[in-house]
Amino acid sequence: MSPSVIAPVSFNRRLKNRIVQSLVWLAFAVAVVPLVSVLWLVVKNGAARFDAEFLTHSMRNIGPRDAGGGAYHAVLGTLEQVGLATLISVPIGLLTAIYLVEYGEGRRLARTISFFVDVMTGIPSVVAGLFILAFWVLVLGLGYSGFAGALALSILMMPTVVRASEEMLRLVPNELREASYALGVPKWKTIARIVLPTAFTGIVTGIMLAIARVAGETAPLLLTVFITDSINSDPFKGPQMGLPLYVFDQAQRPNVTAVDRAWAGALTLILIVMLLNLVARLITWWRSPAKGR
Repeated sequence: MSPSVIAPVSFNRRLKNRIVQSLVWLAFAVAVVPLVSVLWLVVKNGAARFDAEFLTHSMRNIGPRDAGGGAYHAVLGTLEQVGLATLISVPIGLLTAIYLVEYGEGRRLARTISFFVDVMTGIPSVVAGLFILAFWVLVLGLGYSGFAGALALSILMMPTVVRASEEMLRLVPNELREASYALGVPKWKTIARIVLPTAFTGIVTGIMLAIARVAGETAPLLLTVFITDSINSDPFKGPQMGLPLYVFDQAQRPNVTAVDRAWAGALTLILIVMLLNLVARLITWWRSPAKGR
């Protein structure tokens, strides 16, 4: 083929490649600009009240228009509520994913579970809160508590944990399972010793996505945890504050000091989520195959 034919073809391909690359970068910029603007706005407005007093004091005996006060009670409540929700949803979600991948192939029960997991994925957060409010608070009469909020958050976390864990388990090569079976290793031990460690990093990432999804939920907590200005370190008894509730409560007050506290609460919540993601990254790096652990 003559060079006169090759040159136009190569030019057209390079031109199309540049156009597609430009569109990809443009889409990336369009997606990043709102994220950066939100982060900048939160940091700019929240840095003024983000200090030691804010992190070590509660709102007890602080009036709506008074300066000072902090979000210690809300930070403690968020950590306990999200921690309890994680303890509830991760074992259930992981065991469900193991059943769907390792035992439920072609079974009607597995298809039914998968269908309901898809349904739960689309449940609005307020519906989860209403369910716990109706069942836990009103029917059983156990009252508002951080644990009630954790139950509502766990409903929202479970489908994310199931789907993320399921996808990671499916990525484990079947050759690893077959090699283990050929050596006479039982299936349960193959799952525990071969499959789960291989998919560990992806499962941790999925769990962190689930935690980030529920850490900022307000509606379920508003219906199940209620609002308090005092420190309540017992998540099983009495109303308990959370950072999303704290931001909601302070932002609706018509004064500058309360709005500043709301911005600082939003910044604190973002930093907590980022810190948890950093810890997850360190765990996955430490347990990566390259490290041999």
